[in-house]
Amino acid sequence: MPSNRLAVRKTYKLYVGGKFPRSESGRTYLVDGDNVALASRKDARDAVVAARAAQPKWSAATAYNRGQVLYRVAEMLEARRAEFVSLGVPTAEVDAAIDRWVWYAGWSDKIAQVAGGANPVAGPYFNLSAPEPTGVVGVVAPASLLGLTSVIAPAIVTGNTVVVVAALPQAAITLAEVFATSDVPGGVVNVLTGNAAEIAPWLASHDDVNALDLSGVDDDDLATELERAAAGTLKRVVRPVSGVDYTDDPGTGPMTALLEIKTVWHPKGF
Repeated sequence: MPSNRLAVRKTYKLYVGGKFPRSESGRTYLVDGDNVALASRKDARDAVVAARAAQPKWSAATAYNRGQVLYRVAEMLEARRAEFVSLGVPTAEVDAAIDRWVWYAGWSDKIAQVAGGANPVAGPYFNLSAPEPTGVVGVVAPASLLGLTSVIAPAIVTGNTVVVVAALPQAAITLAEVFATSDVPGGVVNVLTGNAAEIAPWLASHDDVNALDLSGVDDDDLATELERAAAGTLKRVVRPVSGVDYTDDPGTGPMTALLEIKTVWHPKGF
């Protein structure tokens, strides 16, 4: 007998604090025939609150544990590989994104040794430098799965939490579903979909956002406006040069850009 069943259509909601709420404004927009939540200023504020609440515990987790969580993200992304391909993400890009999560997972317990250590000083003192996470990072993400991975992973592997304005909504929220099933604590990654020009200024001027990554901003005027807004609260701003090839080896730069180096002196015993 013919089936009269209608397929359940998916609405792509936001990802805030480990949950999938609709926009508080109730607004949506169409992307390739799919309904996608259109985030508002209030959604951005809620995401910052969630990120701030999650940051102390996430940064206090051992580096080894954060590496395990990132590796779990790679495992779950591998399991849903076909789903990302069905969303139009090239197979090679999905594979590269999976590999990038594994790569950053391996750096979790090594970056402190590379970015910090004992400094040679004259005198009977130890001088030790240790990297610490900047805190809450607002991210305007590039419009690709590999680019999205390449801005989220280096931020969270070092103990930061993020609020991401995603330019590729279906893939970004599907990746958020991966986070939700990968032991990533709620609030560590928060994903907002919508217009970056509407949402990003509120992140740039927010007192409780410590850094801003403008990797996905192609409009020079908007990038400059966001830098000026960030200056009011002394945020660290990452503004890469245009034309970044995310297939290249990222090196340690994306991680160290969102770390603060704290140095302490301690007298040597006699």
